[in-house]
Amino acid sequence: MLYAIVDIETTGSHAAGNGITEIGIVIHDGKKAINFYESLVNPHTPIPYFIQRLTGIDNSMVANAPSFGEIAGQVFDLLQDKIFVAHNVNFDYSFVKHHLLNAGYDLDTKKLCTVRLARKVMPGLNGYSLGKLTARLGINHGMHHRAGGDALATADLLAMIIEKDTDGVIEGMLKGRNSEQYLPPHLPVSDLEQLPSSAGVYYFYNAAGKTIYVGKAKNIRRRVKSHFSNNKTNRQKQDFLRETHRITYKECATELMAHILESAEIRRLWPIHNRSQRGYLPQFGLFAYEDRQGYTRFAVEKIRRSFKPIYTFNTITEGHLRLRELIEEFGLCTRLCNVASSADCGCVSHPDQATYNRKADDAINWMRRHLPTFALIDKGIDDNENSCILVMEGNLYGMGYINDKQQQLKNVETLQKSMEPLQDNDFIRNLVFRHASMFPEKCVSFA
Repeated sequence: MLYAIVDIETTGSHAAGNGITEIGIVIHDGKKAINFYESLVNPHTPIPYFIQRLTGIDNSMVANAPSFGEIAGQVFDLLQDKIFVAHNVNFDYSFVKHHLLNAGYDLDTKKLCTVRLARKVMPGLNGYSLGKLTARLGINHGMHHRAGGDALATADLLAMIIEKDTDGVIEGMLKGRNSEQYLPPHLPVSDLEQLPSSAGVYYFYNAAGKTIYVGKAKNIRRRVKSHFSNNKTNRQKQDFLRETHRITYKECATELMAHILESAEIRRLWPIHNRSQRGYLPQFGLFAYEDRQGYTRFAVEKIRRSFKPIYTFNTITEGHLRLRELIEEFGLCTRLCNVASSADCGCVSHPDQATYNRKADDAINWMRRHLPTFALIDKGIDDNENSCILVMEGNLYGMGYINDKQQQLKNVETLQKSMEPLQDNDFIRNLVFRHASMFPEKCVSFA
């Protein structure tokens, strides 16, 4: 068995939009190096200044170097039929495979990550960066952040790991398509192993413990593993893999509850790698208030935390359409509903305050009657409980679990005590109403 220990220097963090500036390859038999290759590479794009400072490779150094396409055949010959080894292998492999493919060579080899191997074979060390490992283990590491120097140091590290691997860790890593090989280098495999195969929401965290992604799943374990089943070369995927250090989860009884919780958690945490559902937070509400003359007025305004709207809308146009329905149905004044000026108001004369306010109250009560309050009851996580999603006056109130349906569904006030309140939005509301219309037998209505 031969290993190809690879290190590269690049112009950026993802292969799809960046080039290779240097590559180093050590061919190793597990005990000693038997071949060494190193070359600067012209990426045909400017090298960012901070990378020049990190690697010492500037634009003038690569100006007369070969392009990757010119050395691709030689690189491919060195790598094929070998075990591809690197410190954070998915990064180096994604670049080399991508640029080889662009040159007409399809690399498909098994991989080993010396970060993951070192964590398993040499647990308990104070850091697993290449610099920390070589310093701790007494490995000669000349030319830091240069491809040849880092590749040679990684080769010595691999030889030490092989010597200390008395439990067959490497053999296990290479067996079949070992899923651990595709995990981010800093993610403990135990985080993946503890995931259930049930519905729920999962959370990805960075090194500082900040949530960077929230997802939902019908099967949490399977869905999380799918995030690592390919090695896309775009920036978003590579940043995501590099930043992931930990995973946790919250189990849910149903897929609908997972969908709701995911949406609520995205709005609570705003993880950097969640780019969907950002437009579903309601922006406008229908408000009722009393003016200085004592008349009840209506207005469609932007949501304010200090005032509770009668109903919420994604756009101001939706709100005005609903308000005009109330004006026509109950004979409300367009001026007092803030949709016309005094000059444009079509009212011949306004009734007295008490009479008009009764019409306004009728409009509010009518709207609330048409905004249902109901509980959506379904299976629980355990057999001795039921899950519950509570909608109050057309808005999502929250969800939770109940273990005494007869008692807890007696009235909505009792049920509220068992629910975890969630922020309502149109996306969640539509999910719940669609599910309720499909399964009316699961709904318990409250007058």
